[in-house]
Amino acid sequence: MNRCTRLLALVLIIANTSACTIRHVVEEDYPQYLTNNSGSAKLPKTDRAGAYILAPDTQHQSYEFRAAVTGEANLWVVEYGKMLDDTLMSADVQAAFGSLQKASDTSPKADGLLIFDLQSYTFRDFGAHVSLKISLMRGGQEVFSKVYTQDGKSQGGKMFWGGAFAQKNAVQQSTKLATDEILRQLIADLNTQAK
Repeated sequence: MNRCTRLLALVLIIANTSACTIRHVVEEDYPQYLTNNSGSAKLPKTDRAGAYILAPDTQHQSYEFRAAVTGEANLWVVEYGKMLDDTLMSADVQAAFGSLQKASDTSPKADGLLIFDLQSYTFRDFGAHVSLKISLMRGGQEVFSKVYTQDGKSQGGKMFWGGAFAQKNAVQQSTKLATDEILRQLIADLNTQAK
């Protein structure tokens, strides 16, 4: 091996092992993403719940991953609880529920209280995968509970062609599509429940 080839190999090894990690928090501009995509959810309407709370583990959830197609130096951080909170406060969800307020606790006087408890969140195979337990409380009693599992639409093309520049949008879009479908199923279930 000639000297130039050895030097190039050494530079590549050093570059691959000492590369700085670039941290991207996906939720940071998610409220703006929701505003820009307002009206796309097309959720049915319901009047069966007026408040919600996120389970403690859901509020503080953080998921990190790297994607080879967008560069291993990029670390993508998904705080699904914060994204879910943003979604529940979005114009689309507020219109679907008439009004859905964030509660501070599971007070027995809260009627029509939804409790969102994240079971799992991953982003793999170019898409979001969400499992979310949602319970409905009335007068301090649980009257409905179900685990919803949904895969967001694959964003492989966007990630391949857009690289790291498109990765955040890919995660936001796939996550939103999965969450919207869970909410669509939830509303259908709530509307079939007796008041």
